[in-house]
Amino acid sequence: MRLPLLSLLIAAVPVAADDARWTELFAGDKLDAFTGKADGWKWAKAVTLGPANPKKLAFEPGSGILVNGEKGTAPDLYTKEKYGDLEVHVEFLIAKGSNSGVKFHGHYEIQINDSFGRKGELTGDDCGGIYPRAEMKPRYHHIDKGVAPKVNACKAPGEWQTLEATFRAPRFDTDGKKTANARIVRATLNGQVIHEDQELLTPTGHNHTRPEVATGPLMLQGDHGPVAFRNVRVQVPAAR
Repeated sequence: MRLPLLSLLIAAVPVAADDARWTELFAGDKLDAFTGKADGWKWAKAVTLGPANPKKLAFEPGSGILVNGEKGTAPDLYTKEKYGDLEVHVEFLIAKGSNSGVKFHGHYEIQINDSFGRKGELTGDDCGGIYPRAEMKPRYHHIDKGVAPKVNACKAPGEWQTLEATFRAPRFDTDGKKTANARIVRATLNGQVIHEDQELLTPTGHNHTRPEVATGPLMLQGDHGPVAFRNVRVQVPAAR
């Protein structure tokens, strides 16, 4: 049976309803979506490993890519907007041995780390892991292993990688009592599933003792080593 021409045209047009909900956080090579200082962050059109030192990044000034400068350190970026549930798409590139992260509510971190080629047991400190809880004294140290990613999907330093994750915020009743823990509903790293329906009993890192809230900013970590970001976008998941 031949379909009417109008039906064929409609079928050929991609559905854009979901795309319309995405917000680009680097729109126009500006950091208007973020609060606080952005000292040290630079815009680039290309990024590679340092030719003389793979533990650093070399970049060509331009547009589209945000790099934490020649020194490989810059202030963490927090969005002005506070979100509850949130979906993120983040593309990142790190130098050899480098470290970064994406934090929902500024409290719950999916780790970015150079875990390329690592064999053996994974932990939450590996790339894609849910970062371990930690204490600051007598010096910074982990007090558990966090939640390891299901697989080591980390690419080599100097390659672009893609993290996609859906976060479900903790729930509270009218008196402010928590009624449901936060969750990573699903997360993929470079197309491989690393978390599914993972409950977050507390915030991660040294934030684990801090009060949880219904909404909070998204954070991109810039003070732990050379990292570049591009195509960072967010959307509030459709109500279910």
